[in-house]
Amino acid sequence: MLNQKPLAAAVAMALGVAALPALAQDATGTSTMQTVEVTGIRASMAKSLSVKKNAAANVEVITAEDVGKMPDKNLADSLQRLAGVAVRTDYDEAEKVALRGTNPDMTMILFNGHAIAGADWYVGDQPSASRSTSLSLLPSTVINQAQVYKTSQANIVDGGLAGTINVSTRKPLSAKEQISGVVSVGASYVTLPNKTAPDLDALVNWKNDANTFGFFVQGFANKRYIRRDSASRLAYGTSSGYDTINTATMKGITDESLAGSGYKAADLNGVRMPGSMATEFVEGVRDRKGGMVSLQFKPNQDIDVTMTGFHSSMDTNNYGRLKAGAIYSMLLGKASLADGATGATAPNTNSNGQQVFASIRNPVIVNETTMYGDTLRVLKSADIMFPDGTTPQYIGNSEGFYRDGANATASFLDLDAKWRVNQDLTIKGLLSTTRGVGKTDADQGLTYASFGTGVSYALGSVYDAPYVKYYGTGQKPDELVVRTISGLKSVDKERSAQLDGEYRLEKGWIQSIEGGLRFSDHHRDSERRYPSYRNKSLAATPGPTSTIPWPSDFGKDLNGPSGWDNTGYTFRPEDLKAYFAANTKETSDQFERRIGTELHVRERQSAIYAQANYEHDKWSGNFGLRFVQTRVNADVPTPIPPGKCERAAPGQPAIPCAEYPGAISTTGETLSYYDSQTGEEKFNPLAGNMYYITKTDRRFNNWLPSLNVRYEVTKDMLVRFGASRTIGRQNYNIVGAGFGTPGCDAQGCRVTGPNPDLKPLTADNLDLSWAWYFANRSLVAVNAFYSRIDGYAKTGTSGGTTIDLWDSASQSLKTYAVNTSSQQGARIKGIELSYEQPFGKTDFGFTSNLSRAKTKVDDGRPMVGASEWAANLGFYYENNTVSTRLVANYRSEYVSGSTAPAPTANSQGLSTVAGILMPTAPTMAAPVTTLAFNASYNITSNLTLTFDATNLTNVRRAYYRYSDQEQSKLDAIGRQYYLNLKYKF
Repeated sequence: MLNQKPLAAAVAMALGVAALPALAQDATGTSTMQTVEVTGIRASMAKSLSVKKNAAANVEVITAEDVGKMPDKNLADSLQRLAGVAVRTDYDEAEKVALRGTNPDMTMILFNGHAIAGADWYVGDQPSASRSTSLSLLPSTVINQAQVYKTSQANIVDGGLAGTINVSTRKPLSAKEQISGVVSVGASYVTLPNKTAPDLDALVNWKNDANTFGFFVQGFANKRYIRRDSASRLAYGTSSGYDTINTATMKGITDESLAGSGYKAADLNGVRMPGSMATEFVEGVRDRKGGMVSLQFKPNQDIDVTMTGFHSSMDTNNYGRLKAGAIYSMLLGKASLADGATGATAPNTNSNGQQVFASIRNPVIVNETTMYGDTLRVLKSADIMFPDGTTPQYIGNSEGFYRDGANATASFLDLDAKWRVNQDLTIKGLLSTTRGVGKTDADQGLTYASFGTGVSYALGSVYDAPYVKYYGTGQKPDELVVRTISGLKSVDKERSAQLDGEYRLEKGWIQSIEGGLRFSDHHRDSERRYPSYRNKSLAATPGPTSTIPWPSDFGKDLNGPSGWDNTGYTFRPEDLKAYFAANTKETSDQFERRIGTELHVRERQSAIYAQANYEHDKWSGNFGLRFVQTRVNADVPTPIPPGKCERAAPGQPAIPCAEYPGAISTTGETLSYYDSQTGEEKFNPLAGNMYYITKTDRRFNNWLPSLNVRYEVTKDMLVRFGASRTIGRQNYNIVGAGFGTPGCDAQGCRVTGPNPDLKPLTADNLDLSWAWYFANRSLVAVNAFYSRIDGYAKTGTSGGTTIDLWDSASQSLKTYAVNTSSQQGARIKGIELSYEQPFGKTDFGFTSNLSRAKTKVDDGRPMVGASEWAANLGFYYENNTVSTRLVANYRSEYVSGSTAPAPTANSQGLSTVAGILMPTAPTMAAPVTTLAFNASYNITSNLTLTFDATNLTNVRRAYYRYSDQEQSKLDAIGRQYYLNLKYKF
């Protein structure tokens, strides 16, 4: 029997063994090697478990079932089947992956051992500056194997605080035949948009007779239509979200207006209530095209050189519509049509010359226990009505934003070389370059104010759309109040070089010594452009005259109550584009910039490591040390007080500013340069904000020790222990975002801004696991882990950083405290259980796992993105003709939000609610269970029909604030189906 040492076996499997080896005895008794090709679910599981079993570290593995066939259409979907892995789902697809109760930006994703640049397709995510990698650009057909490292080791690229996922692509010389390939033709269908689109993929692999040179070429074209129906609390201004009732300012709430309800006006003070009953409707397309090329040259057993290039581009034009309420504005007697403002200077309501305040009638109030244990009251339903006889007043807004030229691209090129100098020394090198771009050419939209006399609402279950009904609408036409257009582009790119060597000792316990060094140069840049309007007056530029209604089936999957208002109006995309084409103009590239929102960060990483691999009797593993230096440079936009410097007109040379020599005077900062240069439309060179650039330069040094111990209790039972320190770097916007508007009061001077002094996060990790591989394709495993994190970002706080700015009130230079991000500690502890096996000697089997991760931040909050519970249960059936699998995935509630929150956001601050000081309400994603199915049928040995289905239960994804009594949002996206015919040659 062939007997590999665990270390050697791990290396062999990591290189992607294409077939399961078997030995057969011939008639003469001599041993000959046979290759038994087993594909499909069973082969995939066997390969994955073999790599997991023989690895020195604690890893999870997913292996392609066949050439170009992963277990799911999406790599993120496949990864979430593993214990301790969760995904963030955007619209209809799992996109970002997180490990062990952390946010996706704490997980490092590598391709062929190097980083891949990130790019987002949605305009809301494109400027987010997160480190998380979106997998939406990467079709699963390009992947050979994915290894999830839950414990670290010195020779792994640093940056994965919670863990590292290394995705490997196929090597041309690993193919069995001289020429082979796969052609897949099919279609996708999504139920909610009710549209079908083509789904194409083709791969050709060739190698010479000598097996010394080969290449493969792959192309893909995957298109899918998307639609998302939503009910939310989104609105303009203070009506967005939840707040508390204050009868001192909400003067329409009186004892008289509450007559018969059992309440007095004073009883309602401090009650939390929604500010809006909104509905949202988004539709679009994901049209992904690209390919991969790989060349491999292996002239002998000592030299192996592979070059791989990948490019993917996804067109994602999308159209978002919103119909939002303005309940707070109604109660406060305010009518700021364009922004929903309710401050003292905001316009008042006006009915026959009098300010009017809406009242609350028929209130239903319930108690809630917040996630922090406090008891609050919530207004679950009510009628919000203006006094009888009131003329129609401002009750909300309707908008439509069409994102034209929305696109995301990701590409990489790597050169991987291996040279076995002699039987003891092996040297490996890796060069890579990667670039990702997320852009939207024109995020363009019109906002209208709506008028009426009242609204009724009733919140139900967190998984059901609420009841909403408007009164008095249609008497006064909606009014165009806002027009907005801008373009956005974010570029993420990196170049890296890595050199590794391994020297075999085989003396005593130490089998080999590894060492290496790595350098990478990473740039993250984001810019937004604003064209100029031709004239200032909205009245002179009315919107499109033709409208179309929302789909008649809007909200059909939201489980809304009978009679709820699920209507709205919108414009054709062509009409919106025509409106802005007629009413905007190009000025100059410089004038259209908005420096205040730009991000320019450069990060250079240098690392050197040494690692010893040991093996003796039943013991094996490694220990090592990695030193990392991170250098971060940022160009931080810093505000100049208004009126201090003159702005140049478009196309004109820069105007020097004596007081601020570094002032950038050529940018418009959203100001328009109108066609008419008279009256109110005349260009004012002293208007608006101006900026200069503050350059930052910081270096951080970290030592990262690691230890992995593997003990073979029996040949099929293993115990592993891992201890390591890992590093995770802060999101780019936290160290490089621009400063906000400065202000001074009796408590001092403050300004919002970045904190370039934030050090990288570090985690001290312990991992203990037991695994029993009791039969073929069978496993029982228990894994306990603990991580102590230092440097977890706390947004919206003063971290002690200051900056000197000019104070216009005192006409002097003052020191401003920067309201930014500080750092704190956090902890994660948990357990993972896994069990999988076939059912006896039948063709049936199952996989299952359950994980629990308890997280806690020093300030008492849960970590963003952390689900305490996650579970998977899958059943499969496979024979030589048919293969099927049904998998359910469960994820418990977690703190939702951007993976790169604004450093000035108060998401981790304190708020006073009903007299109780408590943490600001996060947005929580409610528990969700999804179901996926895939099947294949071998028509012939070369022709296979495949069917994949995701979101079979058509889940409604719900979000809430302090408790599930405060529904924040509800989304439905529909089921997705894929049918493909694959020809293999």
